[in-house]
Amino acid sequence: MNRKGIIALSPLAVFVVLYLVTSIIAGDFYKVPITVAFLLSSVFAVIVCGGIPQKSSMPIAERVSIFSRGASTGNMMLMLWIFVLAGAFANTAKVMGSIDATVNLTLSVLPGNMIFAGLFLAACFVSISIGTSVGTIVALTPIAAGVAQTTGMSIPMLTAVIVGGSLFGDNLSFISDTTIAATSTQGCKLSDKFRVNSFLVMPVALLILIAYGVIGAGIESPHDVGEVSFLKVLPYIVVLITAICGMNVMGVLTLGILMTGAIGLIDGAFDVFGWFAAMGDGIKGMGELIVITMMAGGMLELIKVNGGIDVVISLITKHIKTKRSAELSIAALVGMVNVCTANNTVAIITTGGIAKHIGDRFGIDNRKCASILDTMSCCVQGVIPYGAQMLMAAGLANVNPVSIMPHLYYPYLLGIVTILAIIIRYPRRYS
Repeated sequence: MNRKGIIALSPLAVFVVLYLVTSIIAGDFYKVPITVAFLLSSVFAVIVCGGIPQKSSMPIAERVSIFSRGASTGNMMLMLWIFVLAGAFANTAKVMGSIDATVNLTLSVLPGNMIFAGLFLAACFVSISIGTSVGTIVALTPIAAGVAQTTGMSIPMLTAVIVGGSLFGDNLSFISDTTIAATSTQGCKLSDKFRVNSFLVMPVALLILIAYGVIGAGIESPHDVGEVSFLKVLPYIVVLITAICGMNVMGVLTLGILMTGAIGLIDGAFDVFGWFAAMGDGIKGMGELIVITMMAGGMLELIKVNGGIDVVISLITKHIKTKRSAELSIAALVGMVNVCTANNTVAIITTGGIAKHIGDRFGIDNRKCASILDTMSCCVQGVIPYGAQMLMAAGLANVNPVSIMPHLYYPYLLGIVTILAIIIRYPRRYS
């Protein structure tokens, strides 16, 4: 890697050292606030990333402008609006009593030894139906966190169950952005890519489901389950059904806010001003998440403009000689770009053309290529602590995103299986 490439990627290294390495050394992931780590690495990015192709330097005002552009793209602002609405809905539902009621319903229906498996199955079903991991996390994380608090289970563990299940549908659903991006860039049908993906995803999901059944084998259902109020559960049911039916996630959350407000007013849980206060507190609770997302977007835009992603692409594709190494390079390529962009759809779009070129040159089935792009990007997106999925889940569960990482069994196993499948040429008919 040349000097320019090292400088372009150095803000990521600064973030890793400041947050992950320092926290590991300290033995406490709360020692270094993630907002501070992003602030310092963002300032570092603005200072050092002054050189772009064809220019030796860049005015500080222009660097700040690029940072601001990355922090306020259309996709970024849409994500922030979703965070705001999700915070308002989640806290209003909590104050109104929806979470307690839903937890009581869940505990009364699911045996104790099926809580892990049941939540994972629910997340898989919802995510493949609505095609979005973030929407699934918004809908189910408060329930998982409530179950954990009621039963004394680990909140990060149950949150990770939801995150893992949400990635199942993000990767496999016909209406997922990543599926559409992967098939569009590789020129294959959605149904063909689904079949190839199924050979990898279904066995992994089944193994994880069995594992969760074993993990929960010794868990007993609590005996003092509270009364189930179906009226208070209704907002979650409506949110899930409307999301599954294809309603825009912002519309879904707005409907959820209105329903929780109406039911809370009727039930006497709060008055109008109490409803407004609940929404305000929920939005304020998302403040750190919004700040992190914007700083990450700005920092990654500077890395992109300064050629950091191009350097990653060049390094990974430099020594391709066989079909197997070509497939591995595509997996590594989309994974590394995903680390740099913190957005799996953007990573697929960014690398899709290069992956298509590599695939055509080495005779890789375009369906297999689309599957690799989608699967690896979803695996990486699901485990990086600054990705939207992890930040949203951590914010709703009120835990540190890094505390969730050790429990993300599904994305880790799916990533390992995907690499092994490339090495052993599985599935044969597409290899």
